[in-house]
Formats: sequence, structure tokens, C-alpha cells
Amino acid sequence: MRVFRILGRNIRDSFKSVFRNFSLSLASIACIIITLIVVSIAMILSFNVNNFTKAVERDMTIVAFLNRDVSLERIEEIKDEINMINYVESFTFEDKMTISEEMMEESSDFDSILGKYENREDNPLLDAFRIKVTDINQMENVANQIAEIDGVYNVKYGEGMVEQLVSVFDIVKKISYGVVIALIIVTAFLISNTIKITIFSRKREIEIMRLVGASNINIKIPFIFEGLFLGLFGSVIPVLVTIIGYEALYNAFNGQVISPFIQLIAPLPFTYFVSLALIAIGILVGMFGSWRAVRKYLKI
Repeated sequence: MRVFRILGRNIRDSFKSVFRNFSLSLASIACIIITLIVVSIAMILSFNVNNFTKAVERDMTIVAFLNRDVSLERIEEIKDEINMINYVESFTFEDKMTISEEMMEESSDFDSILGKYENREDNPLLDAFRIKVTDINQMENVANQIAEIDGVYNVKYGEGMVEQLVSVFDIVKKISYGVVIALIIVTAFLISNTIKITIFSRKREIEIMRLVGASNINIKIPFIFEGLFLGLFGSVIPVLVTIIGYEALYNAFNGQVISPFIQLIAPLPFTYFVSLALIAIGILVGMFGSWRAVRKYLKI
């Protein structure tokens, strides 16, 4: 019980200290607000880019066209060979007669052109395989192996575009992660320096605490809790900006960017997850900044 009473008193004193040193506390909170808003933007960008990349991986396929005279027996053998290639997730066979029927249903022009080819041997289209890979970075490697299979006429997978798209997404993700980490570190140091000023302004108070026999841990704890409150108060506005702002952005763009191919993550529960992360970052950074200031600058 004594421990809980001491802890409760430290929390109470820390809370009061935030308002007693309001101008310095406001500087720390403003710093946290600005930083966490930028961190929120970087996190939202990073998660959405990761979502775009996964969408590309789901939708990108390799199309392998077969020779016109390939036999049905050879097609079965090609299936087995494709199945043995590493990084192949799944594949489907598209018969040229089925493709022809679908095209004729979609357009009367195709119907007039392809309608006269009733036999498989006469059909000018090519049989094809559509192959999905487990790793989009291995798409070129898989496509090259499929192209070497006997009976495969040509292989298409959007070569060039896929590599560039993945490369751009990867760069954006790395930049986003770097910005988040850098901002967290900078904020920790800024809070540390701000609280350092607060500590020096209360040096006499700390000396009195020492004289009455307060231990080092009893002197440190109130400042650490003070950092916790600063981080918590500083995260309120970024959380509101994240929840309200992202939902408004999502509705304004109808959940997509540029084209339906690039879909934004739905606001709920995504914004709640980001908000919890912002609160955790704010609290941890505030506590770390306070701990660092007490430990390094006062040498308690």
C-alpha cells in the first residue's frame, strides 16, 4: 500500500508540475504535437504504400502464350514444368477457344471476325497460362524460366514497369520509415532539453528533497511522469487530426488515388491503430526525454 501511495503522490505532483511550469510545458507539448502530426502523415503514407505494393503483388501476373501447334498432351506437360518453378504461387490455363467465345460475347466485331473459326486448329488465337508469383521481385526470374520451356511462344509480364513500380514503392517506404525514426529521435532530444530547463529552474526544490533524505529514484520518478503527461497531452491533437483528417481525405478521393488500381486503406480500424501508435510514441518519447534530462544533465 505504501508503494501505491508514493506512486500516487508522484503522479499527482507530476500532473501539477505540468501546469505550474505551464510555459515550458507548452513548449514541449507544441513540439510533440508538430512532430506527431508529421509522424502520423509518414505512417499513413508508409502503410498505404505497403498496401499499394501488396495490391500490385496480387494483381500482377505473368502471361505465357503457347505455340499455335502445341498439343493437348504437351500442354499437360507444361503445367507440370511450371508447377516445379520456384516462387510460382498459382497458375491457370486459358484455352484459346474459351478466350474466343468470351471475346465474341463482348463485341459484335469480334463475333464477326472469330465466328468463322469453329475448329481449334483454325483458331488464330493462342492458348495461354496466367501465372501468379509469391514474390513480385522474382517475377523477371520466373518469366525467364517459363520462356525457356519448350512449347512457350512468348511471355509477357509488364517488364520494366513492374520493376520501376516496385522500386518507387520501396524508396517511398524507406523514406517514410526514416522520417518517422528521425522525428522520434529529434523530439526526444527537444523534450529532453526543454525539461532540462525545467529541472534547472527547480534546482532548489531538488536540493531540498535531497536534504530531507529523498532517494535518487524518488527524485527521478516525478520528472519521468511529467514527461509521460507531456507526451499524452501532446498526442491529443495529432490523434484528432489523424482520425478526422484521414477520413475526410478518404471520402474526398472515394478511397482511391489516381485510379481504382491504387486503393487507400479504409479509415476504420486503421486510424485507431495509428492513433494508438501516436499515443504510445508520445508517451515513450516524453518519458525518455525526461529520463535523459534527469540522468545526463543533473547527474542524479
